[in-house]
Amino acid sequence: MVRHLTFISVLLVVMLICFDLLADIPFQISAKQYARIAEEYGDSAVDRVKSWQEIIAESSNLDEDEKLYEINRFFNQLAFVDDIEHWGKEDYWATPIEFLATDAGDCEDFTIAKYYSLRALGIPEEKMRLMYVKALRLNQAHMVLAYFSSPDAVPLILDNLNPRIMPAHRRTDLLPVYSFNGEGLWLAKAQGRGRQVQSGGNNSLWADLTERIEQGR
Repeated sequence: MVRHLTFISVLLVVMLICFDLLADIPFQISAKQYARIAEEYGDSAVDRVKSWQEIIAESSNLDEDEKLYEINRFFNQLAFVDDIEHWGKEDYWATPIEFLATDAGDCEDFTIAKYYSLRALGIPEEKMRLMYVKALRLNQAHMVLAYFSSPDAVPLILDNLNPRIMPAHRRTDLLPVYSFNGEGLWLAKAQGRGRQVQSGGNNSLWADLTERIEQGR
């Protein structure tokens, strides 16, 4: 996401997001979906989506920390491309299938795909937050996935900028701003924790994303 997001603009977007809908969306990719992916994106896109299904299946019995590693590693193989270049839109939240099929996306696409995959692997929603941060070296807004092993734990950060999963206090290159999941919005504080200020809701970006996922896209 190569652009600056102001405090107000991020707040207005994030305050309305509800991520609990992801848990209700079927994960299995049908033959009809694969046929459509092949028609729209080509056979290599089908291979990438099948690899995603395989990594989910292979990781289902792993410990949570191993699931984090495998999903983070898998998606970090994809290329970063800004939305305006990739989709011709200022802001577009790709579904995991769209992300994989096009073999590229921005930081939000990396984070959403990791979140959805880990939910599919049974990691509870309350252990994960999608976090807006400021990437200090790039001087721009960025999104990462924060994982909390327990409510009072320092979160681990899954990020496409740095492939290593590290505790938040070691990511001195990131300044937390907001974090959110289906339970609501938090103003971020030290080490990624914060004060809840808003419960879940809805917005146009999220509504568009979930509609496309429900359509199998």
